[in-house]
Amino acid sequence: MHIRLANKTDIEQLVRMRWDFTNEYNDKKIDEDQYQDFFLECQSFLQEALSGDRWFIWVAEAEGRIISHIYIELITKVPRPGKKTSPFAYMTNVYTSPIHRGKGIGSRLLKELEEWSKTNKYEFIIVWPSDWSIEFYERSGYKLCKEPMELVIE
Repeated sequence: MHIRLANKTDIEQLVRMRWDFTNEYNDKKIDEDQYQDFFLECQSFLQEALSGDRWFIWVAEAEGRIISHIYIELITKVPRPGKKTSPFAYMTNVYTSPIHRGKGIGSRLLKELEEWSKTNKYEFIIVWPSDWSIEFYERSGYKLCKEPMELVIE
């Protein structure tokens, strides 16, 4: 297994994994006939994300196939007097293909991400876990914090 940052040659696999991830965890499955429209939207997002300096997608691959990934968006904070301001990492879209789960792959990706964040002096990593993933993050040292507030715009 090899852990690395994704590049544009990975887009097709990343789109399919996003589709599979969504269908795996949603009660209502999305029909395959909608895949092409989704592919175009997600492909556009990934091309832009991989060209910029705000999104980083960490992947674990085996035999040329991506088997796990973590998406990171860097969030730049407003500077504060008396303190050097560093961005923080927002972690999302954490997914390991079902046949590769339970082998420590996700934990190895989290460890790589932690080292990368320390090297780059990011202030912290934040993730909004689903109920079923809390234990996974706790095993890697993540702590539950107060819930953020939100305003849903409809």
